[in-house]
Amino acid sequence: MSSGLRLADVVAALEARYDPQWAAEWDAVGLVCGDPDAEVRSVLFAVDPVDAVVSEAIESGADLLVTHHPLFLTPVHGVPATDPKGRVVHRLVRAGCALHVAHTNADVARPGVSDALADAIGLVDTVALEPSAADPLDQLVTYVPLDAVETVVDALSDAGAGAIGDYTRCSFAAEGTGTFLPGEGARPALGRVGRLERVREARVEMTVPRHRRDHVVAALRAAHPYEEPAFAVIEGAVGAPNGRGSGRVGRLSRPEPLATFARRVAGVLPATAVGVRATGIAAARVETVAVCGGSGGSYVDQAYAAGADAYVTADLRHHPTSEALEAAVPGRPGSRRPMALLDVTHWASEWPWLAGAADALRGDLEAGGATVSTSVSSIVTDPWTQHAPAGGTLAAVAEGGVTPRTRSPY
Repeated sequence: MSSGLRLADVVAALEARYDPQWAAEWDAVGLVCGDPDAEVRSVLFAVDPVDAVVSEAIESGADLLVTHHPLFLTPVHGVPATDPKGRVVHRLVRAGCALHVAHTNADVARPGVSDALADAIGLVDTVALEPSAADPLDQLVTYVPLDAVETVVDALSDAGAGAIGDYTRCSFAAEGTGTFLPGEGARPALGRVGRLERVREARVEMTVPRHRRDHVVAALRAAHPYEEPAFAVIEGAVGAPNGRGSGRVGRLSRPEPLATFARRVAGVLPATAVGVRATGIAAARVETVAVCGGSGGSYVDQAYAAGADAYVTADLRHHPTSEALEAAVPGRPGSRRPMALLDVTHWASEWPWLAGAADALRGDLEAGGATVSTSVSSIVTDPWTQHAPAGGTLAAVAEGGVTPRTRSPY
């Protein structure tokens, strides 16, 4: 049964949650390959666009693969099938499966990657560890026939207009009389060419985040009944904090020892060969916790400034970790309070986001009357697959999918 859902519609829904303009300048996000007019019935979410995940997408019949990590982070001049990344593109195109990437734009989104990690761990009252700058807000003013006001406001809201804090679809409307004289060549929705028309209209005003301006104007033109809608966009001041940003800091519902907390983190993340590494005293009290999905070593100071008892992230390096420990030795001049560091694998820290992103996409599309199937990859793509404990023998991670206990509650 055809869903009638185009790839362009799915991409629009993804970008409404993870706007490409939020991505870092060096990042490569958005649609990598795929026909915008192709039909989408099934979407697979994964962290990495690697060959094994592509096989899973193709074998499951997915029409779209959404990954967190980009396929191309550096410029290329060709995608030959003899190259690993080129082979991925060729396989996807031949199978009719598109690829879309949401990376640093999903990192800073709310909810985003670090929200999912925080939720999985059980943190409450979370805020951004490194807040994003507030969005500049503009004001859209347009004039709409009274019987079309609700339709136009709905369309503008869906495109991102009218969001103020925790409120959406905020608008102002004042009634009045609009006049227009259709000229030769016009095809007016109301009235006739050459005759002055007077129409009861509403002056509609809505706030517009500047980065959504083009989307909102396009939605206005599509939803407005007039051939040439009259509107103005007035540049405004910086808006209120948007809640977005890198990392999150929150608290546990009740304090617990570091050793217990480390086991908590290991228990909610998918199993990997490396597992969870931690610094600090096992009996130390942990209540306030900072997290950052992916490589968050650059936010150690922000976690400390936020009052965190522990900071959970990936890819922590030896020297900064050692220096953080040295700075917290009791009794030393200038010593600061201890903060435990928990280092998990990059892949595991970002995996909890997939389930929430898949559910959100399905819900957003269903709210618009479209049906799509979403699923999360069961393939462990963490590149560290072997672990040799001190004095032990090389042990391989068991092959297979993610175990049920690792399913994120997010």
